[in-house]
Amino acid sequence: MADKFDLIVVGAGPGGYVAAIRAAQLGLKTACIERERPGGICLNWGCIPTKSLLKSAEAMRLVQHAADFGIQINGSIGFDWAKVISRSRGVADKLAKGVESLFRKYGVTHIAGTASLKGRGRLEVVTASGKMALESPRVILATGARARFLPGIEADGDRVITYREAMVLPEVPKSVVVVGAGAIGIEFADFWNAFGVQVTVVEAAPRILPIEDQEISEALARSLKKKGMTIHAGAKVDSVKVSGKTVTTTIIVADGKKEAITSDRVLLAVGVRANTEGFGLEGMGVTLDRGFVQVDDQYRTTSPGIWAIGDCAGPPLLAHVAMAEGIACVEAMAGKHPHGVNYDAIPGCTYCDPEVASIGKTEAQAREAGIDISVGKFPFSASGKALGSGHSEGFVKVITNKARGEIVGVHAIGHNVTDLIAEISLAMTSEATAHDILASIHPHPTLSEAVMEATAAALGEAVHT
Repeated sequence: MADKFDLIVVGAGPGGYVAAIRAAQLGLKTACIERERPGGICLNWGCIPTKSLLKSAEAMRLVQHAADFGIQINGSIGFDWAKVISRSRGVADKLAKGVESLFRKYGVTHIAGTASLKGRGRLEVVTASGKMALESPRVILATGARARFLPGIEADGDRVITYREAMVLPEVPKSVVVVGAGAIGIEFADFWNAFGVQVTVVEAAPRILPIEDQEISEALARSLKKKGMTIHAGAKVDSVKVSGKTVTTTIIVADGKKEAITSDRVLLAVGVRANTEGFGLEGMGVTLDRGFVQVDDQYRTTSPGIWAIGDCAGPPLLAHVAMAEGIACVEAMAGKHPHGVNYDAIPGCTYCDPEVASIGKTEAQAREAGIDISVGKFPFSASGKALGSGHSEGFVKVITNKARGEIVGVHAIGHNVTDLIAEISLAMTSEATAHDILASIHPHPTLSEAVMEATAAALGEAVHT
């Protein structure tokens, strides 16, 4: 006999576990199936543990510059690499246990195993103790995504690695070539650089963080180069060859010449592909596009009774988007009237040093859309809080619609800007204008004043610049 549920969620990443918990809160008998640890890639191998690693990098840099703050450290500065890694794993473990606890609290049946669809409303789960049969009229696919490779170049898990191996390297490499300068590649590059690793970044696009505003990308490139990183933008990888304990990466640079780079390891960070194979989608009538599940505005697939959320359902591939989609999906499913997800106001963050955060259109996108815009900027070098804390690098850039004063986009680079961007997310979602931002009293001295000051500059009312 099959165990019956009102809803079965396949995958316990950010989208899946949030959807399962919200469904249980709404009274649906819910099961969530996960073949690894609850929390998915984000909690166990991505967003969360990388922030722990980057905090260790921040601490390392702070100690190295202690003299700037009048603090004297006698003797050499060292680090315990094993402790850096174990702390990161401990943070992930604690939060994974937290998700398991939430499942118990709200009555979600957590099933550890690998699921496959066996027909309309029927699933089979292979667990450590055998096979289970499940039935439900509703199935949400929240299967996430995994690392994508370049044609003819794949990871071997040792010398050529992905983010998973990078997270738990047993020793500090002397040199690394990072292929791909999106958020994942840049964050690992910055982490390794803090511990003295010789880092070379290779990006096929004309600039690093290519989806960000051009001014932001250029400012970050200058900062990373100043730290000693080598950056090859507009360069393509021709080959990656392992020889013993080293790897030779041959790239084709902008002028067409080939250049060979030898390193201890190569990190492939060229994007991800959806996990949509191997669990029975074939023959179920689910439409895919470039491997991603196609859904409507309520996350229903083209197969009745099957929904999809998060990375497996396509861009933007962000944990907070998956969470929002999970809630919107189950609330609509339960007959509620959710606010839905405003895809024009999705914050994006990169947690390197300095951090990068953005929301809305870039300046180039706004101009291409024919919007009559006004641009205001405020540098952290003019912020009292930034100067006092020793983080005066970077700026906030606000783009507004001249006619209506609406916020078109905000782009920032600097210390803690990934926290500052939430203010703009709220403003854009609630349709607050630049004038509303300016009318809101921002505490002094704080980094948040940079948002207010850049907004004032966009409106032509700047006082401090």
